[in-house]
Amino acid sequence: MSLVPRGTNELSSPWIQAGRLAFLALYAVTVLAALVWAVSNVRQIDPQNRAVVLHFGALDRIQNAGLLLAWPRPFEQVILLPAADRVIERRVENLLRSDAALQADRVSSFATPISDALAGSGYLLTGDAGVVQLDVRVFYKVTEPYAFVLQGEHVLPALDRLVTRSAVALTAARDLDTILVARPELLGADNQAAERRERLRGDLVQGINQRLAELTATGQGLGIEVVRVDVQSSLPGPAVNAFNAVLTASQQADKAVANARTEAEKLTQTANEQADRALQVAHAQASERLAKASADTATVLSLAKAQQQGTDPQMLLRIYRERMPKILGQAGSVTTVNPKDDSRLIIQGAAQ
Repeated sequence: MSLVPRGTNELSSPWIQAGRLAFLALYAVTVLAALVWAVSNVRQIDPQNRAVVLHFGALDRIQNAGLLLAWPRPFEQVILLPAADRVIERRVENLLRSDAALQADRVSSFATPISDALAGSGYLLTGDAGVVQLDVRVFYKVTEPYAFVLQGEHVLPALDRLVTRSAVALTAARDLDTILVARPELLGADNQAAERRERLRGDLVQGINQRLAELTATGQGLGIEVVRVDVQSSLPGPAVNAFNAVLTASQQADKAVANARTEAEKLTQTANEQADRALQVAHAQASERLAKASADTATVLSLAKAQQQGTDPQMLLRIYRERMPKILGQAGSVTTVNPKDDSRLIIQGAAQ
């Protein structure tokens, strides 16, 4: 029988070995977690991003694309932001018609009108008392990373309010035709309307950036700058129907006027032709009558001229003798006795 020391049995106990393995595993996990924590802020920054490093909450540095080496939290905090040349798109939902208003439009009628708040949702009033709807998409860049990080989740709501305010002020200072083509019949009359419509986007960008600069001047800047704005303008549904009805009526009226002018032109041409024909007939008849009258009076004129000049004193007697037989031959009866004095006879060729 061999003798084993008492301490050796206690060290080789299964419980002791299990505890030792558990301690080693816990130690390894702890060391691994410490290593992970130590390199938690060591990362690769993509080209479309940049990192803002805050050292105990204060701005320490800005890291562009590349490898970032930073202390782990809570010593340093890394916030990823878009790169300086990256443009971000934002659709302003405040300017759109709300879902409740759209639902009310589908179910409302003249008997059940909707409230004023829902009726005016998504519509802007123009300077000439018109109504227009704008669908605005804003494209912006982050110019001041620290201000952007400081504002945090308040940046986008503030941007929406600034865009809404600028859009309201811009539409109130313009009439409807300088925002969209509402009345095509005025396009030729106002050559500057198209130019003002093209300036709408630029004026909106300028107004938004001006308000962003005012916030920056008061120490409440958002750290962003608007580079471009896409605006899609439209009219309310009832207004579109009304404009279409007016346009249809105008087209029908223009068509009726054109048909009336065509008929009037045809009538004018017909009247002119008839007038020309009547004038030609009148000229021909007048010429014929004049020629006949000239022929009929030629003998009388020659007789008067001969009597005045005394060139042929027997001319009147000769004509009388030539014409009287024809005249008397056409008569049914001829009385050769003077009815007032039967003692005298009417004898041809006798001078009284």
